Amino acid sequence: MTAPAKPDELAIPYQLPQVPFMTPDLVLPGVMSQWLEDDELWVPVTKSVSFKPLLLNTSGGYYINLLRVRQSGVLSRHRHTGGVHAIVLKGRWYYLEHDWVAEEGSFAYEPPGETHTLYVPEDVEEMVTWFHVQGGYTYVDPQGVAVGYEDVFTKLENARAHYKSLGLPDDYIEQFIR
Repeated sequence: MTAPAKPDELAIPYQLPQVPFMTPDLVLPGVMSQWLEDDELWVPVTKSVSFKPLLLNTSGGYYINLLRVRQSGVLSRHRHTGGVHAIVLKGRWYYLEHDWVAEEGSFAYEPPGETHTLYVPEDVEEMVTWFHVQGGYTYVDPQGVAVGYEDVFTKLENARAHYKSLGLPDDYIEQFIR
């Protein structure tokens, strides 16, 4: 049996090279504070819906973003091709197909294959939720007929176009891509 390590022996960085071709780490300070501020970096989807990308993982087929909604009512009806994780940072929302409400401070998991209709209640002026979306969404009508889709690549192109319209450098979006 070996003797336990002394605390100062544990505070030594890893000494070997990292895995070849590994993508760089991504750290975005202030995501729970400054990133929520109202500024031009929110990418508009509609007049009342916008998002801020945090990670656009094109090689893994997923994205993580903040979604902001500033109008009550139905946001979308969609089916997931992968799992979704969500943390509500402000306001609340629910799905017409379920009896639970995701409110500020809540975590929600949505399984692959589920179809639901996101609704923001009338008394919510602004909803902001952190979403980790694996795969994509297929937007559907009430009978499940596909009417559109969204995935990491459509998110990337929407953000790229928005940032370009603001006059940001063409490579601005690359900080979020892994």
